[in-house]
Amino acid sequence: MKKIAVCVFVSLVVFFVSYSFLNFEKSSLLAIVALLVGLWSSETLPLGIVSLLPIILFPATGVLNTKATTLNYAHPIIFLFLGGFLLAIGVEKTKLHIYIAKKILSVFPNTPKGMIYSLAVTSGLLSSVLSNTTTTLLLISIAIFLTDNPKLKMRFALAIAYGASIGGILTPIGTPPNLVLLGIMDESGLKAIPFFTWMMLVFPLVFLMLFAVGTLLGIGTKGISIDVYKEELVLNFEQKKMLGVLFAVIAVLMVNAPIKPYWSGLGLSESGILLLGGIALFVLPLNILKWEEDFKKVPYAIIFLFGAGFSIAKGFGHTHLADDIANTLLGWTSFTPLLLLLLTATLVTFATEITSNTALTSIMLPVIYSVAQKSGIDTTLFMMVATLCASYAFMLPIATPPNAIAMSSGAVKIKDMIRYGIVLNVTGIVLIVVMAYVYWRFFV
Repeated sequence: MKKIAVCVFVSLVVFFVSYSFLNFEKSSLLAIVALLVGLWSSETLPLGIVSLLPIILFPATGVLNTKATTLNYAHPIIFLFLGGFLLAIGVEKTKLHIYIAKKILSVFPNTPKGMIYSLAVTSGLLSSVLSNTTTTLLLISIAIFLTDNPKLKMRFALAIAYGASIGGILTPIGTPPNLVLLGIMDESGLKAIPFFTWMMLVFPLVFLMLFAVGTLLGIGTKGISIDVYKEELVLNFEQKKMLGVLFAVIAVLMVNAPIKPYWSGLGLSESGILLLGGIALFVLPLNILKWEEDFKKVPYAIIFLFGAGFSIAKGFGHTHLADDIANTLLGWTSFTPLLLLLLTATLVTFATEITSNTALTSIMLPVIYSVAQKSGIDTTLFMMVATLCASYAFMLPIATPPNAIAMSSGAVKIKDMIRYGIVLNVTGIVLIVVMAYVYWRFFV
């Protein structure tokens, strides 16, 4: 109760301070956002419960009416993620992730540095289709049993956590901030980034960041030996069916993606494609998932979190608070585009160390959208930089679920995470800005 009281007190302070220069609705929105962020960060209430509060608080304060608020909890992007969740549940149930992990692990050299690279790459690839939380939970036990050396255990655990955060940006469904971006782009009338265009844009960044993780964590491991048991890998029938579904979904997504000027795509909804793939797992002859057993595994708290995020974004637009904040930030527009991107990347990266990256992107993207429109910088490019930086916070356990899971394993101390994390934070900022300025701006 003490933490809840503190969150409410901070919220009231935000309201009265902002009410001195903003109207009631805008001040209420800021106060509600402060309350939500405080409750999310302190985990004093369940994530899903906190995420439902906008349905009560927004209509009560005049920010949005009930219908306008609840519509955000049925946003098309949510169903894209629902399909991804069902596919992830199918992968986990058939233990296909274990086969994939062992297959990748068998490719790398049997050295500490080789294992660090293999764990980071495995985690990164899995988190591009599974949630980074699920990926880290599934792989962390592998990491801590690979060796009895405490220093190697720490490095292996961090390799998995950092790899999951890095790989999550590889696909639009890999991490919640990506979906928040797509949802806000849709609401703002911006052209969506096709699935495989997105992958083409971010793959070089993911490759370089995974290389940086392996290189950084591999320092000081030379001369240490490690034995890894490698058993023969054989797919069972259930895993083959699951793999077939994944390949089918990927194939349809590839054909659906437009490649201008040569191919306009099928014009199908990517939400529908992912959802169909998830639903197919319940149908004969696949019959991989069971309604009674498996549908309850869908993380509804995350779905409600999406709804809250989209509601916040809608509230910022409806009350014109995003425009007001953008006007105060217009001093940034006197900077060069490169410096503006660098400042944005730095602000988002370090801000997300102490709050939810989903909540942060929900709050920041409407503001960045307004700043970009007023400054003449490419809106999609600006928003994409902020979105990807929100996933690249490596210093603190509360920054991302993978960081927290690595810490909970007992193999990692907070000083180790800060020491390695601050280097990767800076590396991520520089790489994202350079990639945006040199590469992305020609494609988005």
